[in-house]
Amino acid sequence: MSVVRASVISSLVVFAVVVSLSGQQPPASGSQNTAKASATGTAPSTAKLAGNIEHGRYLVENVVMCYECHSTRDTQGNIVPGTRFHGGPMPVRPTFSGDWPIQIPRIAGLPGYNDEQAMRLLTQGAIRRDGTQLRYPMPRFHMSTQDAADVIAYIRSL
Repeated sequence: MSVVRASVISSLVVFAVVVSLSGQQPPASGSQNTAKASATGTAPSTAKLAGNIEHGRYLVENVVMCYECHSTRDTQGNIVPGTRFHGGPMPVRPTFSGDWPIQIPRIAGLPGYNDEQAMRLLTQGAIRRDGTQLRYPMPRFHMSTQDAADVIAYIRSL
């Protein structure tokens, strides 16, 4: 992979981390459940919180850009057509000693995650199904409940 491609990918990973660390985003319009949860101090149930697929598509495709890591790349660093969101080999390795995965998992359809687990992953800082922290470079998201529901709805639709 060329130095330029590696720099671009590294920049995107850094951008995703910065976005995830920027705190909660304001919820999408029509999020009565999020407002209700704030008033009561409890998180709304994901079963009651409907996700907006179009807003989720916007977040996934244009803000978080999940496909940048969760896709297979060719030897030139380009995403192989038909592999977006289907995982593949980790496109870059850190220059420091770190515990990065070798293989990035498929996220299309969120296999292996129920809605509650997916909500926790997106709102509580990349907590996997078993309650442990996901490895870097997975960003530690702290999305609003509504944004997370929208992302879940979109990824489930893939």
